[in-house]
Amino acid sequence: MSRVTVMDHPLIQHKIGIIRRKEVGSKDFRQMISEIAMLMCYEATRNLKLQDVEIETPICTTQVKELRGKKLAVVPILRAGLGMVDGMLQMIPAAKVGHIGLYRDPKTLEPVEYYCKLPADSSEREVFVVDPMLATGGSAVEAIRMLKNKGVKNIRFMCIIAAPEGVKRMQEAHPDVDVYIGALDEHLNDHGYIVPGLGDAGDRIFGTK
Repeated sequence: MSRVTVMDHPLIQHKIGIIRRKEVGSKDFRQMISEIAMLMCYEATRNLKLQDVEIETPICTTQVKELRGKKLAVVPILRAGLGMVDGMLQMIPAAKVGHIGLYRDPKTLEPVEYYCKLPADSSEREVFVVDPMLATGGSAVEAIRMLKNKGVKNIRFMCIIAAPEGVKRMQEAHPDVDVYIGALDEHLNDHGYIVPGLGDAGDRIFGTK
């Protein structure tokens, strides 16, 4: 079974508390989403493997640590996932970025694919799939299925707020994918929104409501 990590870092919790407030406008909401993603990236990359390399400082030759093996990629689920990309790249600037476009059918609440563009060598990379919200879990499950179909084997999923229903569905569908969550909320309402949640993350990031 996949490992589910709920971030308890005080800065992450503080910033999530800010973006939940309905009076926060798009500019501040967008900035906070990026900052939370950066902090979560720091936590989610904690177990990346290191190797020793020999370098020269201005003083002498010495051994230092650097990331070993797999290169990294960030794949946001459009459109709300775009809000997390800049924060991720602040921490891992060499990562390549792919995009998966899914929208949730308002009647069935199931995901519908409309776009997929990945780095050519994504199958060789450690891929971080990002989306601010894990509600029903349909979009995240489908996005990861698409990645696996394209040969990607090393996948982690990051979201800022999750519902228990989405976490359960993710674990059942992809028990090999670790999940990193900023806050685990109570439940979904009849419209598939997370309670207490923060509303529609995409609308609040891009000011489209």
